Amino acid sequence: MFGFIVGRSRHGSLDRFFRGLVPALGIFLLSGCSTLDYYQQLTRGQVSLLRAREPVAQVIDDPSRDPALRARLAQAEKARAFASQQLGLPDNRSYRLYADIRRPFVVWNVFATREFSLDPIQHCFPIAGCVAYRGYYEQGRARGAAALLRQQGLDVYMGGVEAYSTLGWFDDPIISSMMNWGDERLATLIFHELAHQQVYVPGDTPFNESFATFVEQEGTRQWRAARGLPPQADNQNLRRDTFVHMVLGLRDRLGALYAQPLSAQAMRERKQAEIDAFRLAYRNLRDTQWGGKGAYDAWVEAPINNAKLLPFGLYDRWVPAFAALYQRSDERWPAFYQAVRNLAALPPAQRQRALEALLGKGAV
Repeated sequence: MFGFIVGRSRHGSLDRFFRGLVPALGIFLLSGCSTLDYYQQLTRGQVSLLRAREPVAQVIDDPSRDPALRARLAQAEKARAFASQQLGLPDNRSYRLYADIRRPFVVWNVFATREFSLDPIQHCFPIAGCVAYRGYYEQGRARGAAALLRQQGLDVYMGGVEAYSTLGWFDDPIISSMMNWGDERLATLIFHELAHQQVYVPGDTPFNESFATFVEQEGTRQWRAARGLPPQADNQNLRRDTFVHMVLGLRDRLGALYAQPLSAQAMRERKQAEIDAFRLAYRNLRDTQWGGKGAYDAWVEAPINNAKLLPFGLYDRWVPAFAALYQRSDERWPAFYQAVRNLAALPPAQRQRALEALLGKGAV
């Protein structure tokens, strides 16, 4: 997931960064995107992350450090090398550094929609373009922002993020918040975030996240094959795909509902009925086919609203289109990335038509 950018790293000292910080902040403030306070917390958070970085090799070689951490980082570095050598992803210092942030998430993202809309409230930034969320390095600030949005009658969802990409403007580190996952999940995250450095279209979150998700998925398949491991269990993938399909189905039904000429009260009741029906369908599936337990129980049982559904459409919408484009590129990464850059260069409407053609035919 993309993280907000406040400057550019030149692989030099923090002093060089601070010299460029004031002009960068001036650009942000003149853009009228938000308040000085918001950008100040972004700056503090990013600077704190920069200060916490240290070379992964240094941690691995230090016998005084936690042995489990050293072992995890050693495995991560193998995946990092594979990313550049075999997947054609950027070969730089990103994810060859480590940062202990001493909190479970590096940022908390806040999504918002209107009560009867699935369109996200957009937030625009000079470099990243418009994105469907705002990020906060402090959980308390994220909660405060979410509360203010709820007071405006908006649907709001706040989610913690273990990692993000600065698109190569900084040397992004492996963060301690990423250490709760297994070695393979850590590798997939590195693939995903490096993909954002490879191709990024300002203002087109579904394109960016679907592209990175495809690189993550195909990269993971190749990473397993390179280590002599079998493909991921079909059962696990099937459950994930089934759940995503159910959520997208709920989105579609709500979208159709919001297009109807109903009163606010009637719309509100029908909206809740659709969410209740979704929960019931999930529980039936879990109990009859998944043995009474599901990895998505906590998500389903927590409150559901439009904003909570947003990440699904953002991350998955065009993944099959990129899979088709990869096949059309003879499954060669350089040709695939060039084809993606060609798509990225198109005007938005033309780019969407090209992606839809890939979905329908497997070719532009």
